[in-house]
Amino acid sequence: MSKIDKLIQQYCPNGVEYKTLGEIGTFYGGLAGKSKDDFKDGNAKLITYMNVFNNLAIDTTALDRVKIGIHEHQNSISRGDVIFTGSSETPNECGMSSVLISESDEPLYLNSFCFGFHFYDAELFLPEFTKYLFRSNELRMQIVKTANGVTRFNVSKDKMKKVSIPIPPLPVQREIVKILDNFTELEAELEAELEARKKQYEYYRDQLLSFSDISSSNNGGYKLMALGELCQIRTGKLNANAMDEDGLYPFFTCDANPYRINEFAFDTSAILISGNGSQVGHLNVYEGKFNAYQRTYVLDKFSHVIKRFLFHFMSAFVRSYILINCKKGSVPYITLPMLQNFKVVAPPLPVQERIVAILDKFDALTNSITEGLPREIELRRKQYEYYRDKLLTFPIKEANDVQR
Repeated sequence: MSKIDKLIQQYCPNGVEYKTLGEIGTFYGGLAGKSKDDFKDGNAKLITYMNVFNNLAIDTTALDRVKIGIHEHQNSISRGDVIFTGSSETPNECGMSSVLISESDEPLYLNSFCFGFHFYDAELFLPEFTKYLFRSNELRMQIVKTANGVTRFNVSKDKMKKVSIPIPPLPVQREIVKILDNFTELEAELEAELEARKKQYEYYRDQLLSFSDISSSNNGGYKLMALGELCQIRTGKLNANAMDEDGLYPFFTCDANPYRINEFAFDTSAILISGNGSQVGHLNVYEGKFNAYQRTYVLDKFSHVIKRFLFHFMSAFVRSYILINCKKGSVPYITLPMLQNFKVVAPPLPVQERIVAILDKFDALTNSITEGLPREIELRRKQYEYYRDKLLTFPIKEANDVQR
């Protein structure tokens, strides 16, 4: 019998009590009434959408700033609060959670694209436990069902109140945290090594793609061209409701990884770029039949550039271009004119081929999910998710046991 089994037998032999969020806490909104200028030279700390989306626990070292007046009333965040992303282009990105696990020496404020949840009883849960609980498969399935929309999905707080969660005794929570922390630490070590390899790839990529002044007449055939001159740019036509786990064809959305669908709209050799959401600017390369979400851009029919060269060039520069041209404080997005005007340096084709040969080797080492570190990290993540969901699934205490 494992230590977890012994603790459950000791503290909750008849099962674990479940309650709805509406019974044990209250929801609150992010900042209200703010303008673009309020995010310049701010006097208070701001938790961003991406901070919530990307982290199990709020990264308090990566906060933005916002102006808050002396007599201004805005909701601030307390230790143990669970923060959720409120809206997204796809339902699977809605309601992603992050938990504030440490005390702050000054108020922390939440951007308007997220909302918070505060427990009535601060001793009910360990914050280190809820950061795993709300990312578990069982909770994610409940939360995703609270999102409504067609082209953009928004979480319903009324439906969120009905989400049911287990309340295991604190000793059980503490042991589960210890086990899952070990998994995440191992994964973090692998990701740190992968990050070092990616920096190496990015260094050589940026060196190879940083071309000298091409404005002179003696520039060796290098051309500065708009992306719209180099390829055809189209958008997908379907919304996220079209996803089908058993579909025959890849369905590229604003997520980094494709889903499946039973119909195709494209049959071509293409670069796909996510146009909105947390993965905005993420690139995929695909050849064959596929479909795409309406906020995903499809690039094909290339001229003056090799597809793989354009992929590496955009990998280096397009995300910073998007962030610079987006409204501060909003969820980043791409418009078609913005993408069409993105400037690309197109060297002669033999130079492109040489650059592609070098960078493709680095790309395989750092990004391939079938070999090397990415493959090992993927296996570790699946192992962690398996044990996380297993550890966070409890027998339900019967109503008569609760009354006793």
